[in-house]
Amino acid sequence: MSGFVDTARRVIGIEAEALRQLGASLDASFDRAVDLLLAARGRVIVSGMGKSGHIARKIAATLASTGTPAHFVHPAEASHGDLGMMAQGDVVLVLSNSGETPELADLVAYTRRFAIPLIGVASNADSTLLKQSDVALVLPRAEEACGTGIVPTSSTTMTLALGDALAVALMQHRAFTPERFREFHPGGKLGARLSRVRDLMHTGESLPLVTAATPMSEALIEISRKGFGVAGVLGAGGGLAGIITDGDLRRKMEGLLSHEAGDVMTPDPMTIAPDALAETAVAVMNQHKITCLFALEEGGDGRPLGLIHIHDCLRAGLG
Repeated sequence: MSGFVDTARRVIGIEAEALRQLGASLDASFDRAVDLLLAARGRVIVSGMGKSGHIARKIAATLASTGTPAHFVHPAEASHGDLGMMAQGDVVLVLSNSGETPELADLVAYTRRFAIPLIGVASNADSTLLKQSDVALVLPRAEEACGTGIVPTSSTTMTLALGDALAVALMQHRAFTPERFREFHPGGKLGARLSRVRDLMHTGESLPLVTAATPMSEALIEISRKGFGVAGVLGAGGGLAGIITDGDLRRKMEGLLSHEAGDVMTPDPMTIAPDALAETAVAVMNQHKITCLFALEEGGDGRPLGLIHIHDCLRAGLG
């Protein structure tokens, strides 16, 4: 086996051990940090320099996408006007492996001057950053995975994991739901998976609907005009009584035009609620080998509110 694979396994093993040490080291300071973040009336300001800055950006993005308003402030830019992005009511989370990063001095001093709560993350409990912090989160003195001890590897992995732990703790306290998560992730595969049927369904005049008494000659025109390959059949009260599909047309082919829609339809078709996940609609369509579902409000009057087609789901990235 290639020596590069051996190197990769060694690096991953060292970083995994660092994460184990981090988990074992957590104490009441973590609880105090979460309480401080929950009490924030404003935003969480996350900052760090160099590699810690890259991790800080990711942590800020994770917090913001999971219900905790947050943004990243570059410490060097903070000294040239961006300190104004922080205000009373905010909480500041500062990352620095050494805790002595000189570019952080103005930012830390600003939090002290204006009584803005500060959470510090560093590996040196006696560092300037942690001594100045309202809550100090101390990283274990774990071995860096580079072999020389000078390249941030294990230390940045621990900091990233600690940020994830803070974000998830906040999510759990706030009972953050997949529905709210989709509000912050409307695009991409994740957004598609969290889409509701009502987000994708066709409504209004685009729905292919006939009554049970509609002659099949007119029902065929409706099926062709709306382009879904089906027609919903409404009963006397306006509720969905049945559906006409290609299969129904083939079964009634002989003398088809002499029938009314109610004679040809399949009664009590599969339906779905508008608030159901679109992914659930795909599963139902695949299971029953059908291409579309009418959407009916649960506990409603049975009137079709929309129609979702498998092609809509595929275009959205599902299936």
